[in-house]
Amino acid sequence: MGIDSGRPIGVDLFAGVGGMTLGFERAGFDVLAAVEIDPIHCATHQFNFPFCSILCKSVIDTTGTEIRSRSAIGDRDVDVVFGGSPCQGFSLIGKRALDDPRNALVHHFLRLVLELKPKYFVFENVPGLTIGNHRQFLAELIAAFDTGGYEVKTDYRVLNAANYGVPQDRARLFLLGCRYGLTLPEYPQPETKPSRFRKSKYILNLPNLKSTPTIWDALCDLPVIEMHPELFHQDWTVVEYGKPSIYSSRMRGIFSGKDNYAGDRHFDSRLLTSSLRTRHGDDSIARFAATNWGEVEPISHFYKLAPEGICNTLRAGTASNLGAFTSPRPIHPYKPRCITVREAARLHSYPDWFRFHRTKWHGFRQVGNSVPPLLAQAIAREIIRVLEIAPVKPQEKRQLGSDRLLQLNMTQAARMYGVAANAIAPRLKQKKSL
Repeated sequence: MGIDSGRPIGVDLFAGVGGMTLGFERAGFDVLAAVEIDPIHCATHQFNFPFCSILCKSVIDTTGTEIRSRSAIGDRDVDVVFGGSPCQGFSLIGKRALDDPRNALVHHFLRLVLELKPKYFVFENVPGLTIGNHRQFLAELIAAFDTGGYEVKTDYRVLNAANYGVPQDRARLFLLGCRYGLTLPEYPQPETKPSRFRKSKYILNLPNLKSTPTIWDALCDLPVIEMHPELFHQDWTVVEYGKPSIYSSRMRGIFSGKDNYAGDRHFDSRLLTSSLRTRHGDDSIARFAATNWGEVEPISHFYKLAPEGICNTLRAGTASNLGAFTSPRPIHPYKPRCITVREAARLHSYPDWFRFHRTKWHGFRQVGNSVPPLLAQAIAREIIRVLEIAPVKPQEKRQLGSDRLLQLNMTQAARMYGVAANAIAPRLKQKKSL
């Protein structure tokens, strides 16, 4: 397992399926190790990044030495460690308590940074961490990094993906730090702003910014899935795409942009993937059709996407030990149904070669749990800049993993990685009408 000459090294903690991994790869990093506790996420990460070593375990039980020895990093200098611990303890929509045991995972992020001794780190989390008593927790974290030899930007920022070319209102806190003696990176300047339908506390509406791609920019060229009954029992099919927008051209790889330094993947461009259809009842179809753009359907609580606007925040829902909550999924702007995983991925800035678990439950959870790659890339570019490295793009195309990795159930995935099947609580299926 080698790396490309001249590309700096990254490590992804709490990696999920790799939204931040991809963003940092696009900026010019080789992410050589990732740590993730969920075996289903690990398998999907391995499919999309087979050249990255995935450690399927909790960060609590992981050491910096293990990350080095189980990857191609070895004794080389790590340029950046990044990641965001599970955020329900801080979240504005969940329980906000400093004594939430999940928040202890932040301290293990700190520990692994100090063990790996990277030049830079990026800590990502929910905006709720900047509010009320949580600010004291954040101050204590910054002080602990300072004691460990890291300077931290104390004017920490909440960035919204809609300001970085992502057609979604999604705000995240980013904390940036570096070894003392190095240059702290700046926060990326906003690049885009929504033109319609969406006002948010964390979206910057600055003059001279070009428009954020719209929902329809993201979805316009995707085929009509209603014409493909096979998608009721499989998540892929061969299709003909429509005329793309500039944004969807980037997602399809027709035009990847001069700033994309990720390795190209071997992928059949005729394939539509991650598109398993949902069977809605006649009543639901009628209710969805009657719902206006930008409004919430009152029974399902699904939000109907406005084609010329941007998407509301895509959320993941929770496992059974946290309430078995299935997050409402948006309604397609023109079809009376909820969107597919692929459509959600487009709204999250995942390229079409990037695939998710074949089930809708896991697929939506994987999208909703992740940082949009274009937002992660904006942060990563600033670190590349202070590293004073000219990013290079791999010349060879990179292979994706085996399709079987996307079809495993939790028991099978846990067995493959040699971990307990109950590491992540199973979903408790509940019957309900949509």
